[in-house]
Amino acid sequence: MLNIKVFGIVQGVGFRPFVSRIAVANNLRGTVANRGSYVEIFACGDADDLKNFLAALQAEAPERSAILNVQTSELPDEYFADFRIVESVHEAGDIFVSPDIAICDKCAAELFDPTNRRYLHPFINCTACGARLTILKNMPYDRERTSMSEFPMCDACAEEYHNPASRRYDAQPICCNDCGCEVYLLNSNLRGHDAIKSARKILAEGGIVAIKGIGGFHLACDARNVDAVRRLRDSKTRPNKPFAVMFKDIAAVERECILNAAQIPFLDSPQKPIVLLQKKIGGSIAPNVAPHINRLGVMLPYTPLHLLIFNFPDELKAFPDALIMTSGNPSGVPITIDDADAVKNFDFCDAILSNDRKILLRADDSVMDFIDARPSMIRRSRGYAPLPIFYDGGKRSALAVGGELKNTFCLAKNNLLYASPHIGDAGNLQTIEVLEASIRRMSDLLEIAPDVVACDLHPRYRTTALAEELAAKLGVPLIKIQHHYAHVLSCMAENNFHDAVIGVAFDGTGYGDDGTIWGGEFFICDANRYERAAHIDAFKQAGGDKSAREGWRIALAFVEDLDVARKLELADEQNLRGVKFLLDSGINCVTSTSAGRLFDAASAILGVCKVSTYEGEAAMRLQAAAERSTKSFRAGFASTTELFNELLRRRLDGEDVCDLARFFHAGLAEYTAQVAEDLSLRAGLKTVALSGGVFQNSLLSSLTSDKLRRRGLTVLRHELIPPNDGGLCIGQAVYATQN
Repeated sequence: MLNIKVFGIVQGVGFRPFVSRIAVANNLRGTVANRGSYVEIFACGDADDLKNFLAALQAEAPERSAILNVQTSELPDEYFADFRIVESVHEAGDIFVSPDIAICDKCAAELFDPTNRRYLHPFINCTACGARLTILKNMPYDRERTSMSEFPMCDACAEEYHNPASRRYDAQPICCNDCGCEVYLLNSNLRGHDAIKSARKILAEGGIVAIKGIGGFHLACDARNVDAVRRLRDSKTRPNKPFAVMFKDIAAVERECILNAAQIPFLDSPQKPIVLLQKKIGGSIAPNVAPHINRLGVMLPYTPLHLLIFNFPDELKAFPDALIMTSGNPSGVPITIDDADAVKNFDFCDAILSNDRKILLRADDSVMDFIDARPSMIRRSRGYAPLPIFYDGGKRSALAVGGELKNTFCLAKNNLLYASPHIGDAGNLQTIEVLEASIRRMSDLLEIAPDVVACDLHPRYRTTALAEELAAKLGVPLIKIQHHYAHVLSCMAENNFHDAVIGVAFDGTGYGDDGTIWGGEFFICDANRYERAAHIDAFKQAGGDKSAREGWRIALAFVEDLDVARKLELADEQNLRGVKFLLDSGINCVTSTSAGRLFDAASAILGVCKVSTYEGEAAMRLQAAAERSTKSFRAGFASTTELFNELLRRRLDGEDVCDLARFFHAGLAEYTAQVAEDLSLRAGLKTVALSGGVFQNSLLSSLTSDKLRRRGLTVLRHELIPPNDGGLCIGQAVYATQN
């Protein structure tokens, strides 16, 4: 008899039914059970049958599973009459939780098959698809430990659940039209199909509907209806920030966007992230969906309810094939997950389409760009979190609380780093409360009691205060880690790189060791120590937090001459004189090396965007302008001050704005590569790690990588961990576990 232990993503993906099927096919007897951190198999049979079984275990594993390790040992034979799934028994060990999985093709086909008993059922699922993390209370993954435990199975579902020949054998969220969850319109008596039809009618007529999904609510409206989009913007106080668009199918996406071969497998994957795609000229999507930029955040339907919203067979003669599907949350707080908050937060909506399946852990949509035909994660959440990344050398378990913006946290144990789904910007009490509750839930779920707590170095971050409280409650040490060093460590961890690197960390704001604002940093570092080896030229930021939104303030620090500032129309006379006084006197100014603010200044100097209405707007619009230019630039600069002086001269000479936007990107990339090469010669290092939110900029990242490689340097970049602050917790966890 063989005792087989299988480690990895083997719970919530139909693994035990799969094991049962291949065991029966190979004439084996025995059992399979969840043990919380792994799946355990006892298998009796002939040697050849056992050999074939082990081969099939690896080669034919369910599509959504991921086997990381298989341990096999021989035991004395025991008597088993047959092969069966037995009661789960929890044991300690590394835990791998499946993220939520988009509806599979087989369930989608059944959803619209009038002969199928789950015809038009909004919660159809099987062992290969459906909610996982967001409904899970604790491990092992069984129905009684999910929010589906509140819904008894009908006889027909129970028969499928217990039948090894069924696709829904041991599918924990199983339900049908006769049992399980139900959709309904809040403040209405409409339920089930009537609620869906009503929501469709409202959307088709230009209304706004809040829709509860797997990980939270979305706000939806017709993406081609300018008035509907404007009303949604006004209601959310979101004047320019792009909205994500859910398209009915790939054909609708291809009508509006340029879609290449590298992007399709991700767009239509089981994870179904939002993918940033190039807009086609002359498309029908309303221009105010993503104003001033050339990209559109696109996703495909990933739940049965989404498919029903687009395709329900009712009396409507026409329905949009593209809907705004933006996160349902008031500005600055996490995504809404329950009815009470929905009623309070979405009073501007024409309807709220909810359901009675509880969301136990929020999971916003993941967002992905592509750089040089490779993925570049912007927000890692639904579909990906909390799959761990492996980085060996860890000495202890840790909780890393993350940063203030785009917050995620990380729990680490046994060389595994589990980053949470996206939480949000932690600058308010409500987000901190959600963060703390999410930490408790994931700590329980993953059974990690941290030996150390890690956080950012910034003394005024709310996340720093929370980390101090948690460390005190747990009675463990607190480690504060410099922001940009943590960025570089996150890139090293994703690439499982352990040697010293030249780390380039470009972002908006981070507290420096000297008390100034850093953000354009060059480190020589490894997982244990760092040296700030170089940085962009320091400049003054005048006006506190306003300087992060009003790029013209940074531009004035470079322009200096008020007559030139007037010629560029950076701001009105009163504001120009006021900020010039601050800069000259040093009052309400901070010293900064922020690369993010360089983009704001360049955008203002070129007249592209002088005041940002959302984080990163000036940089995104500057990149969009640069991508409209076909010129190439090779000039090198010894400093960022030289780059700005030349940019200003060319601007005053009347050169094309798009060409100058391209010039700025090329000049900064050349400067970055030159500094890295100089450090390479000094330190004898040949590997450069690029991290920080500025490297979300696909043009800068691509240009910089190319220039580094031409100098004979190896480049480490992010792919599935965000370079922005959403990946910061990974770097914090690396340092905390390694030191």
